Amino acid sequence: TSLLDEEGNQDESLESKTLSAEDQVKDHSTGTRVVAGQIFLESGKSDSQSEDEENFHSQEEEKENSLEELSSLEMSNLLNKDLEEAEIQSPVLTAIGGTADGEPCHFPFLFMEKEYAECTADGREDGRLWCATTYDYKKDQKWGFCETEEQSNKRRQMQEAEDVYQTGMKILNESSKKAQKKEAYQYLLKAADMNHTKAMEKVSYALLFGDYLKQNIQSSKELFEKLTEEGSPKGQVALGFLYASGLGVNSSQAKALVYYTFGALGGNLIAHMILGYRYWAGIGVLQNCESALTHYRLVANHVASDISLTGGTVVQRIRLADEVENPGMASGMLEEDLIQYYQFLAEKGDVQAQVGLGQLHLHGGRGVEQNHQRAFEYFNQAANAGNSHAMAFLGKMYSEGSDVVPQSNETALQYFKKAADMGNPVGQSGLGMAYLYGKGVPVNYELALKYFQKAAEQGWVDGQLQLGSMYYNGIGVKRDYKQALKYFNLASQGGHILAFYNLAQMHATGTGVMRSCHTAVELFKNVCERGRWSERLMTAYNSYKDGDSNSAVVQYLLLAEQGYEVAQSNAAFILDQKEASIVGENETYPRALLQWNRAAAQGYTVARIKLGDYHFYGFGTDIDYETAFIHYRLASEQQHSAQAMFNLGYMHEKGLGIKQDIHLAKRFYDMAAEASPDAQVPVFLALCKLGVIYSLQYVREINIREVFSHIDMDQLLGPEWDLYLMTIIALLLGTIIAYRQRQHQAIPRPAGLRPAVPQQEPPPEHQPPQ
Repeated sequence: TSLLDEEGNQDESLESKTLSAEDQVKDHSTGTRVVAGQIFLESGKSDSQSEDEENFHSQEEEKENSLEELSSLEMSNLLNKDLEEAEIQSPVLTAIGGTADGEPCHFPFLFMEKEYAECTADGREDGRLWCATTYDYKKDQKWGFCETEEQSNKRRQMQEAEDVYQTGMKILNESSKKAQKKEAYQYLLKAADMNHTKAMEKVSYALLFGDYLKQNIQSSKELFEKLTEEGSPKGQVALGFLYASGLGVNSSQAKALVYYTFGALGGNLIAHMILGYRYWAGIGVLQNCESALTHYRLVANHVASDISLTGGTVVQRIRLADEVENPGMASGMLEEDLIQYYQFLAEKGDVQAQVGLGQLHLHGGRGVEQNHQRAFEYFNQAANAGNSHAMAFLGKMYSEGSDVVPQSNETALQYFKKAADMGNPVGQSGLGMAYLYGKGVPVNYELALKYFQKAAEQGWVDGQLQLGSMYYNGIGVKRDYKQALKYFNLASQGGHILAFYNLAQMHATGTGVMRSCHTAVELFKNVCERGRWSERLMTAYNSYKDGDSNSAVVQYLLLAEQGYEVAQSNAAFILDQKEASIVGENETYPRALLQWNRAAAQGYTVARIKLGDYHFYGFGTDIDYETAFIHYRLASEQQHSAQAMFNLGYMHEKGLGIKQDIHLAKRFYDMAAEASPDAQVPVFLALCKLGVIYSLQYVREINIREVFSHIDMDQLLGPEWDLYLMTIIALLLGTIIAYRQRQHQAIPRPAGLRPAVPQQEPPPEHQPPQ
């Protein structure tokens, strides 16, 4: 090679640098394979290991799916096959430089009384890989390098970058403080500068969302382009998102589709989910239910396999529009002082508070972070007080095991039995699981069925789900798809994710039901939206609450691409309020209109009304009363929206987009008042106005003079009608004079003698909450 001359001065013996085994450089590079002078870095394994260590609380950090594992397995098999063929074709590795330049490496070779089957860096301080060209190195002193100096430097740089990346990831995963996480990202930045792929992925997404790094769309775009050139699926998906949303680049749905497709081929779950939604809704592609089913099913398989008995994490779907109108009410979030109140009750021995807090900390959600240690403590306190629910949940925790609670079938069984004996459905279900899978007891399908039936009768979703599974698979009972469907439906009403998954499988394959691609896709979509990436919804909400609308809108836009309706409406809301400076003023309304349109297509009433408003006022589009009328009518007919009915009444009254019709206007106003009590006051005012208009129209249509000329007052009220009228006027005048005189005669009391009027308390409904 061209570097042989530079390496010629290193022809000295290695023995001078390897005086003893203790002095050897212990930098084994077992992750490499040398074939015909080429070094293959087997980074796939280390990549997957480091992937497992990544914090899954960010959207870009999901686990690799089963398809990716399968494809990577096939690729590694092909690679190994190619390597074997290469070894057969060119079995000799040629030494570079050293004392045996150009001679074939001898494997195995003996060095320091140890056999080496591949190149090693042992004995060298510079870490370069070398081999002996004869069996006994000590005897013959014949050796050469397995790599050029350039290759060696590159390999060492990558190893250094990997070490820096692992340091950053360790800090990131082990800390919860913001300052420490920011420090971790400084390590990741350094590793990214050294072209470490995974570090670049982490940093690029952090720059995109503003996670612990200052948001910089342009810098993230450059990194995504670099990652895409290297074939990173995460980079491809992110670049597709930028083109889809027009952030940092000119919007191009065609380019977005290309990048999403490559990302999906690389096994990225987010890409599959985005493509599933696009085929389902017909965005940028022809609507194709079967293609949507393929993509969604693949993601759903991964999500379902990741769900434990506890049902996974709780997804908080907070609508910003509702949150602004009723802070804290719409979100279902618990206020900090309310949590502290429950904690106070729990410390005082309130069993219900202990169980409630235990469940909150076990699953997380409603503003409470998942904390198994605290959950275990609260359940223990309640169980000691004899609460069956707490005993059952302790059984669950021992059955599954965690960092806090060691897995123990025997202990779990004891708690389940205690709870089941007290008639607790959670305990009965847990006992059924033990007998079904033989956890701590011999497998007994009859007893499992019995306990699941008891739990299901009390409405416990786990019991219903497992009972459905037994009927579906014919375990312990005769296979019965109708019964399976019944129990899966019951469990799905309780919100169990695996029930949705099983129902989706049945509808997709036509097992026990008529095959329905549409129903299967909707069910699989529901499952997919419960994946770990859904935690980004809370991250985006917190960003918005902290006043960082730019970060929030980017996060919501990515989730909107994945098909989350609540993310679509929230992104549209932020854009509608013009709170995101990251989007140009001219682009705000058109992009909001696009997101409202997608949210409306998924059945969100407010979005449908917003579409009507945008066309009515010409926000982001031309003024089009007819289209506005169509959207209001859809919201009225499909969702029975009082607001839509009121708007239809107004359009009929004014003749906007429809022929003017006061009678139809009154009808829609009346319907709005019936649909919602909140609409009654505005409807009353609108009807008053409508009455005045109607009266004026009537008066305008008739000739007043002709009316009065035809009226004979003598005939109508009698010949003395004028005397009656004068008498009435005199009486009214007298009443007024008498009332005025009485007021003047009233003597005001001195201020000091005025009786104290007790201050009335406000009515209960207006009292501040205790």
